[in-house]
Amino acid sequence: MKLRLFAVLLLLLTNGCLAAPPAFAPVKPVRALNFPADFGAHPEFRTEWWYVTGWLNTAAGKPLGFQVTFFRSRTEHDPANPSAFAPHQLVIGHAAVSDPAHGRLVHAERSAREGFGLAWAKAGDTDLKLDDWRMTRAPDGSYRVSVKSSELTLELTLAPTQPTLVQGENGYSRKGPAPQHASYYYSQPHLKVAGTAGRAGAAGPVTGSAWLDHEWSSEALQPEASGWDWVGANLDDGSALMAFQIRKKGNKQDGDKLWAHATVRDRGGKVTRYAPEQVSFTPKARWKSPRTNAEYPVATIIATGATRWQIAPLQNDQELDSRRSTGAVYWEGAVTVARDGVPAGRGYLEMTGYVRPMKL
Repeated sequence: MKLRLFAVLLLLLTNGCLAAPPAFAPVKPVRALNFPADFGAHPEFRTEWWYVTGWLNTAAGKPLGFQVTFFRSRTEHDPANPSAFAPHQLVIGHAAVSDPAHGRLVHAERSAREGFGLAWAKAGDTDLKLDDWRMTRAPDGSYRVSVKSSELTLELTLAPTQPTLVQGENGYSRKGPAPQHASYYYSQPHLKVAGTAGRAGAAGPVTGSAWLDHEWSSEALQPEASGWDWVGANLDDGSALMAFQIRKKGNKQDGDKLWAHATVRDRGGKVTRYAPEQVSFTPKARWKSPRTNAEYPVATIIATGATRWQIAPLQNDQELDSRRSTGAVYWEGAVTVARDGVPAGRGYLEMTGYVRPMKL
Protein backbone atom coordinates (compact mmCIF):
# COMPACT_ATOMS: atom_id res chain seq x y z
CA MET A 1 0.00 0.00 0.00
CA LYS A 2 2.83 2.41 0.85
CA LEU A 3 4.53 1.58 -2.43
CA ARG A 4 1.34 2.36 -4.35
CA LEU A 5 0.93 5.67 -2.47
CA PHE A 6 4.54 6.61 -3.22
CA ALA A 7 4.00 5.91 -6.92
CA VAL A 8 0.90 8.12 -7.01
CA LEU A 9 2.70 10.99 -5.23
CA LEU A 10 5.67 10.69 -7.58
CA LEU A 11 3.36 10.85 -10.59
CA LEU A 12 1.61 13.94 -9.24
CA LEU A 13 4.89 15.70 -8.51
CA THR A 14 6.35 14.85 -11.90
CA ASN A 15 3.28 16.19 -13.66
CA GLY A 16 3.31 19.40 -11.63
CA CYS A 17 -0.23 18.85 -10.40
CA LEU A 18 0.44 19.97 -6.82
CA ALA A 19 1.55 23.51 -7.61
CA ALA A 20 0.29 26.63 -9.31
CA PRO A 21 1.49 27.38 -12.85
CA PRO A 22 4.45 29.75 -13.24
CA ALA A 23 4.22 33.45 -13.97
CA PHE A 24 5.58 34.22 -17.43
CA ALA A 25 7.77 37.27 -17.96
CA PRO A 26 6.03 40.17 -19.72
CA VAL A 27 7.27 42.07 -22.76
CA LYS A 28 7.84 45.74 -21.91
CA PRO A 29 8.79 48.64 -24.19
CA VAL A 30 11.42 49.98 -21.81
CA ARG A 31 13.80 47.06 -22.33
CA ALA A 32 16.48 47.50 -24.99
CA LEU A 33 17.99 44.45 -26.67
CA ASN A 34 21.46 43.45 -25.49
CA PHE A 35 23.79 41.47 -27.73
CA PRO A 36 25.25 38.88 -27.71
CA ALA A 37 23.11 37.79 -24.72
CA ASP A 38 19.86 38.24 -26.63
CA PHE A 39 21.05 35.89 -29.36
CA GLY A 40 20.46 33.17 -26.76
CA ALA A 41 17.35 31.77 -25.08
CA HIS A 42 15.00 33.58 -22.69
CA PRO A 43 13.51 30.73 -20.63
CA GLU A 44 11.43 33.02 -18.41
CA PHE A 45 9.17 33.87 -21.38
CA ARG A 46 6.46 31.55 -22.61
CA THR A 47 7.31 31.23 -26.31
CA GLU A 48 10.44 31.78 -28.39
CA TRP A 49 11.65 30.90 -31.86
CA TRP A 50 14.73 31.12 -34.06
CA TYR A 51 13.54 31.11 -37.62
CA VAL A 52 15.75 30.82 -40.71
CA THR A 53 14.40 30.98 -44.27
CA GLY A 54 16.17 31.41 -47.55
CA TRP A 55 16.73 30.78 -51.23
CA LEU A 56 19.45 28.44 -52.45
CA ASN A 57 20.95 27.66 -55.83
CA THR A 58 22.09 24.13 -56.64
CA ALA A 59 25.24 23.34 -58.61
CA ALA A 60 22.99 23.07 -61.67
CA GLY A 61 21.59 26.55 -61.03
CA LYS A 62 18.16 25.37 -59.90
CA PRO A 63 16.39 27.24 -57.06
CA LEU A 64 15.44 25.74 -53.71
CA GLY A 65 13.70 27.29 -50.74
CA PHE A 66 14.48 26.19 -47.19
CA GLN A 67 13.24 26.75 -43.65
CA VAL A 68 14.68 25.77 -40.27
CA THR A 69 12.85 26.77 -37.08
CA PHE A 70 13.64 25.94 -33.46
CA PHE A 71 10.86 26.69 -30.96
CA ARG A 72 11.27 26.89 -27.20
CA SER A 73 8.11 26.71 -25.11
CA ARG A 74 7.92 27.12 -21.35
CA THR A 75 5.17 24.91 -19.94
CA GLU A 76 2.82 25.56 -17.03
CA HIS A 77 4.55 23.02 -14.78
CA ASP A 78 5.82 24.19 -11.42
CA PRO A 79 9.32 25.63 -11.96
CA ALA A 80 10.28 24.48 -8.44
CA ASN A 81 9.61 20.83 -9.29
CA PRO A 82 13.04 19.17 -8.91
CA SER A 83 12.22 16.13 -11.04
CA ALA A 84 14.51 15.70 -14.04
CA PHE A 85 11.50 14.33 -15.89
CA ALA A 86 9.32 17.42 -15.37
CA PRO A 87 8.81 19.09 -18.76
CA HIS A 88 9.61 22.68 -17.80
CA GLN A 89 10.76 23.58 -21.31
CA LEU A 90 9.87 22.00 -24.62
CA VAL A 91 12.05 22.25 -27.73
CA ILE A 92 10.41 21.78 -31.13
CA GLY A 93 12.01 21.78 -34.55
CA HIS A 94 10.58 22.26 -38.04
CA ALA A 95 12.58 21.99 -41.26
CA ALA A 96 11.49 22.13 -44.89
CA VAL A 97 12.81 22.20 -48.43
CA SER A 98 10.81 23.72 -51.28
CA ASP A 99 11.89 22.06 -54.53
CA PRO A 100 9.78 22.87 -57.60
CA ALA A 101 11.02 19.65 -59.22
CA HIS A 102 9.22 17.74 -56.47
CA GLY A 103 6.01 19.75 -56.76
CA ARG A 104 5.37 20.29 -53.07
CA LEU A 105 7.04 21.09 -49.76
CA VAL A 106 9.12 18.38 -48.10
CA HIS A 107 9.32 18.80 -44.34
CA ALA A 108 10.41 17.15 -41.11
CA GLU A 109 9.70 17.85 -37.45
CA ARG A 110 10.88 16.82 -33.99
CA SER A 111 10.03 17.67 -30.41
CA ALA A 112 11.37 16.84 -26.94
CA ARG A 113 11.43 18.10 -23.40
CA GLU A 114 14.61 19.90 -22.46
CA GLY A 115 17.09 17.84 -20.49
CA PHE A 116 19.27 14.73 -20.34
CA GLY A 117 21.63 16.26 -22.92
CA LEU A 118 19.12 15.46 -25.67
CA ALA A 119 17.49 18.85 -26.17
CA TRP A 120 18.23 22.39 -25.04
CA ALA A 121 17.94 26.08 -25.85
CA LYS A 122 20.79 27.76 -23.99
CA ALA A 123 20.99 31.33 -22.72
CA GLY A 124 23.88 33.68 -23.51
CA ASP A 125 24.17 32.97 -27.23
CA THR A 126 22.47 30.86 -29.89
CA ASP A 127 22.97 27.20 -28.95
CA LEU A 128 20.08 24.90 -29.86
CA LYS A 129 19.91 21.14 -29.83
CA LEU A 130 17.13 18.67 -30.61
CA ASP A 131 18.60 15.18 -30.75
CA ASP A 132 21.06 15.49 -33.66
CA TRP A 133 19.51 18.69 -35.03
CA ARG A 134 21.70 21.66 -34.14
CA MET A 135 21.91 25.41 -34.58
CA THR A 136 24.81 27.34 -33.07
CA ARG A 137 26.34 30.79 -33.40
CA ALA A 138 30.13 31.17 -33.60
CA PRO A 139 32.19 34.05 -32.13
CA ASP A 140 32.49 35.60 -35.62
CA GLY A 141 28.68 35.84 -35.81
CA SER A 142 28.17 33.02 -38.31
CA TYR A 143 25.62 30.28 -37.74
CA ARG A 144 25.95 26.57 -38.26
CA VAL A 145 22.75 24.64 -39.02
CA SER A 146 22.65 20.86 -39.15
CA VAL A 147 19.38 19.04 -39.85
CA LYS A 148 19.12 15.51 -41.20
CA SER A 149 16.05 13.31 -41.50
CA SER A 150 14.60 10.67 -43.78
CA GLU A 151 12.96 13.50 -45.74
CA LEU A 152 15.71 16.11 -46.17
CA THR A 153 19.25 17.27 -45.44
CA LEU A 154 20.41 20.77 -44.46
CA GLU A 155 24.09 21.28 -43.56
CA LEU A 156 24.57 25.02 -43.84
CA THR A 157 26.80 27.88 -42.73
CA LEU A 158 25.15 31.30 -42.57
CA ALA A 159 27.49 34.30 -42.44
CA PRO A 160 26.25 37.84 -41.67
CA THR A 161 26.91 40.54 -44.26
CA GLN A 162 24.92 43.33 -42.59
CA PRO A 163 24.25 44.59 -39.05
CA THR A 164 21.42 43.11 -37.01
CA LEU A 165 18.06 44.74 -37.81
CA VAL A 166 16.22 45.52 -34.57
CA GLN A 167 12.47 45.48 -35.21
CA GLY A 168 9.78 47.73 -33.72
CA GLU A 169 10.84 50.25 -31.10
CA ASN A 170 14.32 49.17 -29.97
CA GLY A 171 13.23 45.54 -30.30
CA TYR A 172 9.76 45.94 -28.78
CA SER A 173 7.40 44.81 -31.54
CA ARG A 174 3.69 45.48 -31.04
CA LYS A 175 1.31 42.77 -32.23
CA GLY A 176 -1.96 44.51 -31.37
CA PRO A 177 -3.62 47.63 -29.93
CA ALA A 178 -2.93 46.57 -26.32
CA PRO A 179 0.72 47.10 -25.31
CA GLN A 180 1.09 43.70 -23.61
CA HIS A 181 0.48 41.95 -26.93
CA ALA A 182 4.03 42.24 -28.20
CA SER A 183 7.30 40.42 -28.66
CA TYR A 184 10.99 41.19 -28.52
CA TYR A 185 12.13 40.87 -32.11
CA TYR A 186 15.21 41.26 -34.28
CA SER A 187 16.19 40.07 -37.75
CA GLN A 188 19.41 39.27 -39.57
CA PRO A 189 18.83 39.80 -43.31
CA HIS A 190 21.21 38.92 -46.14
CA LEU A 191 22.97 36.03 -44.47
CA LYS A 192 25.37 34.44 -46.96
CA VAL A 193 24.69 30.70 -47.18
CA ALA A 194 26.90 27.79 -48.26
CA GLY A 195 26.73 24.07 -47.64
CA THR A 196 24.67 21.04 -48.61
CA ALA A 197 20.88 20.91 -48.93
CA GLY A 198 18.02 19.12 -50.61
CA ARG A 199 15.49 16.37 -50.42
CA ALA A 200 16.70 13.03 -49.11
CA GLY A 201 18.65 11.34 -51.85
CA ALA A 202 18.89 14.56 -53.85
CA ALA A 203 20.98 16.79 -51.57
CA GLY A 204 24.02 18.52 -53.01
CA PRO A 205 26.19 21.64 -52.75
CA VAL A 206 24.32 24.93 -52.56
CA THR A 207 24.89 28.64 -52.14
CA GLY A 208 22.40 31.40 -51.47
CA SER A 209 21.06 33.92 -49.00
CA ALA A 210 18.90 33.67 -45.89
CA TRP A 211 16.92 35.68 -43.36
CA LEU A 212 16.94 34.95 -39.61
CA ASP A 213 14.21 36.06 -37.20
CA HIS A 214 14.41 35.65 -33.43
CA GLU A 215 11.36 36.48 -31.31
CA TRP A 216 10.27 35.81 -27.76
CA SER A 217 7.05 36.67 -25.94
CA SER A 218 4.56 35.56 -23.33
CA GLU A 219 1.39 37.07 -24.80
CA ALA A 220 1.92 37.97 -28.45
CA LEU A 221 -1.59 37.36 -29.76
CA GLN A 222 -4.79 38.81 -28.35
CA PRO A 223 -7.83 36.53 -28.00
CA GLU A 224 -9.60 37.90 -31.08
CA ALA A 225 -6.63 37.15 -33.38
CA SER A 226 -6.95 34.24 -35.80
CA GLY A 227 -3.42 34.23 -37.24
CA TRP A 228 -0.93 36.27 -39.21
CA ASP A 229 0.69 36.83 -42.60
CA TRP A 230 4.41 37.67 -42.58
CA VAL A 231 7.07 38.26 -45.19
CA GLY A 232 10.82 38.76 -44.89
CA ALA A 233 12.71 39.55 -48.09
CA ASN A 234 16.32 40.11 -49.09
CA LEU A 235 16.19 42.66 -51.89
CA ASP A 236 18.63 42.66 -54.80
CA ASP A 237 19.97 46.14 -54.04
CA GLY A 238 20.95 45.16 -50.47
CA SER A 239 17.75 46.46 -48.88
CA ALA A 240 15.57 44.39 -46.54
CA LEU A 241 11.78 44.24 -46.21
CA MET A 242 9.77 42.86 -43.28
CA ALA A 243 5.98 43.17 -43.14
CA PHE A 244 3.23 41.43 -41.20
CA GLN A 245 -0.45 41.67 -40.44
CA ILE A 246 -2.39 40.06 -37.59
CA ARG A 247 -5.83 38.97 -38.78
CA LYS A 248 -8.98 39.25 -36.70
CA LYS A 249 -11.47 36.44 -36.34
CA GLY A 250 -14.57 37.20 -38.36
CA ASN A 251 -16.88 36.24 -41.16
CA LYS A 252 -14.51 37.09 -43.97
CA GLN A 253 -12.51 34.25 -45.50
CA ASP A 254 -9.20 35.67 -44.38
CA GLY A 255 -10.36 37.84 -41.47
CA ASP A 256 -10.05 41.58 -41.04
CA LYS A 257 -6.74 43.24 -40.27
CA LEU A 258 -6.31 43.60 -36.52
CA TRP A 259 -2.77 44.99 -36.56
CA ALA A 260 0.05 45.46 -39.04
CA HIS A 261 3.60 46.75 -39.25
CA ALA A 262 6.44 46.92 -41.76
CA THR A 263 10.12 47.81 -41.79
CA VAL A 264 12.30 48.67 -44.77
CA ARG A 265 16.05 49.14 -44.38
CA ASP A 266 17.70 50.51 -47.50
CA ARG A 267 21.17 49.56 -48.69
CA GLY A 268 22.63 52.61 -46.95
CA GLY A 269 21.24 51.51 -43.58
CA LYS A 270 18.33 53.95 -43.31
CA VAL A 271 15.35 52.30 -41.57
CA THR A 272 11.74 53.28 -42.33
CA ARG A 273 8.94 51.89 -40.18
CA TYR A 274 5.29 51.82 -41.19
CA ALA A 275 2.33 52.15 -38.83
CA PRO A 276 -0.67 49.77 -38.97
CA GLU A 277 -2.74 52.10 -41.14
CA GLN A 278 0.10 52.29 -43.69
CA VAL A 279 0.33 48.52 -44.22
CA SER A 280 -2.12 46.26 -46.04
CA PHE A 281 -2.19 42.77 -47.59
CA THR A 282 -4.41 42.30 -50.67
CA PRO A 283 -4.76 38.72 -52.02
CA LYS A 284 -4.35 38.29 -55.78
CA ALA A 285 -4.37 34.48 -56.20
CA ARG A 286 -5.35 31.59 -53.94
CA TRP A 287 -4.37 27.94 -53.66
CA LYS A 288 -6.50 25.26 -51.96
CA SER A 289 -4.70 22.52 -50.07
CA PRO A 290 -5.76 18.98 -51.07
CA ARG A 291 -4.87 17.82 -47.53
CA THR A 292 -6.55 20.39 -45.28
CA ASN A 293 -8.91 22.23 -47.69
CA ALA A 294 -7.44 25.50 -46.44
CA GLU A 295 -7.29 28.30 -49.01
CA TYR A 296 -4.14 30.41 -48.87
CA PRO A 297 -3.57 33.73 -50.68
CA VAL A 298 -0.27 32.54 -52.15
CA ALA A 299 0.09 35.66 -54.32
CA THR A 300 -0.57 39.00 -52.69
CA ILE A 301 0.16 42.71 -52.87
CA ILE A 302 1.60 44.30 -49.76
CA ALA A 303 1.33 48.06 -49.40
CA THR A 304 3.84 49.99 -47.29
CA GLY A 305 2.85 53.61 -47.62
CA ALA A 306 2.87 54.49 -51.33
CA THR A 307 4.95 51.43 -52.32
CA ARG A 308 3.36 48.23 -53.62
CA TRP A 309 5.17 44.91 -53.25
CA GLN A 310 4.00 42.05 -55.47
CA ILE A 311 4.55 38.65 -53.84
CA ALA A 312 4.46 35.44 -55.93
CA PRO A 313 5.26 31.85 -54.81
CA LEU A 314 8.11 29.66 -56.03
CA GLN A 315 5.43 26.93 -56.08
CA ASN A 316 1.87 26.84 -54.76
CA ASP A 317 2.09 23.79 -52.49
CA GLN A 318 4.26 24.97 -49.61
CA GLU A 319 1.93 23.98 -46.77
CA LEU A 320 3.58 22.63 -43.63
CA ASP A 321 1.45 20.27 -41.56
CA SER A 322 2.88 20.08 -38.04
CA ARG A 323 -0.04 18.38 -36.33
CA ARG A 324 2.39 15.81 -34.93
CA SER A 325 4.27 18.45 -32.91
CA THR A 326 2.96 22.00 -32.38
CA GLY A 327 -0.44 21.11 -33.82
CA ALA A 328 -0.27 24.02 -36.26
CA VAL A 329 -0.84 23.85 -39.99
CA TYR A 330 0.56 26.77 -41.93
CA TRP A 331 1.82 27.84 -45.36
CA GLU A 332 5.53 28.63 -45.34
CA GLY A 333 7.11 29.26 -48.70
CA ALA A 334 9.71 30.83 -50.92
CA VAL A 335 8.44 33.84 -52.85
CA THR A 336 9.69 36.36 -55.37
CA VAL A 337 9.22 40.07 -54.66
CA ALA A 338 8.62 42.95 -57.07
CA ARG A 339 8.56 46.61 -56.10
CA ASP A 340 5.89 48.55 -58.00
CA GLY A 341 6.02 45.95 -60.76
CA VAL A 342 9.83 45.76 -61.06
CA PRO A 343 11.59 42.54 -59.86
CA ALA A 344 13.27 43.42 -56.57
CA GLY A 345 14.29 40.31 -54.64
CA ARG A 346 13.38 37.04 -52.99
CA GLY A 347 12.04 36.12 -49.60
CA TYR A 348 9.69 33.96 -47.59
CA LEU A 349 5.98 34.25 -46.85
CA GLU A 350 4.34 32.69 -43.79
CA MET A 351 0.56 32.42 -43.34
CA THR A 352 -1.05 30.94 -40.23
CA GLY A 353 -4.61 30.49 -38.98
CA TYR A 354 -6.18 29.43 -42.27
CA VAL A 355 -7.17 25.98 -40.98
CA ARG A 356 -8.03 27.02 -37.43
CA PRO A 357 -7.16 30.04 -35.24
CA MET A 358 -3.48 30.02 -34.35
CA LYS A 359 -2.41 29.47 -30.74
CA LEU A 360 1.08 30.11 -29.41
